[in-house]
Amino acid sequence: MDTDAKLITVEKTATQREHQWENVVTALVGWIPLSLGFKLRGHLYRKLFAKTGTFPYIQPGVELIGSHQIELGNKVVLNRGVRLNGRGENSKVILRDQVNLDLGVDIRVSLGNCHIEIGDRTSIGPFSCLAGPGNIRIGKDCLIASHVGIFANNHQFSDPKRKIREQGVTAKGIEIEDDCWLGSGVKVLDGVKIGHGSVIGGGAVVTK
Repeated sequence: MDTDAKLITVEKTATQREHQWENVVTALVGWIPLSLGFKLRGHLYRKLFAKTGTFPYIQPGVELIGSHQIELGNKVVLNRGVRLNGRGENSKVILRDQVNLDLGVDIRVSLGNCHIEIGDRTSIGPFSCLAGPGNIRIGKDCLIASHVGIFANNHQFSDPKRKIREQGVTAKGIEIEDDCWLGSGVKVLDGVKIGHGSVIGGGAVVTK
């Protein structure tokens, strides 16, 4: 076995062990109710995250993957069913102070070198999804409603002689500046920048 193959095997084993530890911790304290559960999760999850601020509020049923690449600011709220996936080489998920993720929010970096950052006091509504592999940056004081999709990737399809899945994807990234409001069901596609103070009506598809 050559050196590169050995390194890949070691990294894969370390990743598997980390995910097993995440599963053990969340299974032990993930569903304990009331103030005891919040205190235990706040204490034990600190050992999982890359960084944790003061007074995290983590409800039962939060799922963590690649937690060593996830950073929480002060007073971050993770509601029931939130899924945070930070797994990927040189990737990060950063939730700044007082970020609030509502029921079932799904954030995933998708592959390596992807950064997803959510600014201070930004709130993301139920069952919204943010996904790389392009970088995503959401500014401060933003209101993201329910069922919003922010997807920093797009399939290429210029060659009609090849299957779409074989043509790769773009990953230009998405930026949403401070004090924006995205209504329910909005979809934001790869390469988009939304300016400061913008309001996007419910159900809109933002392509540019």
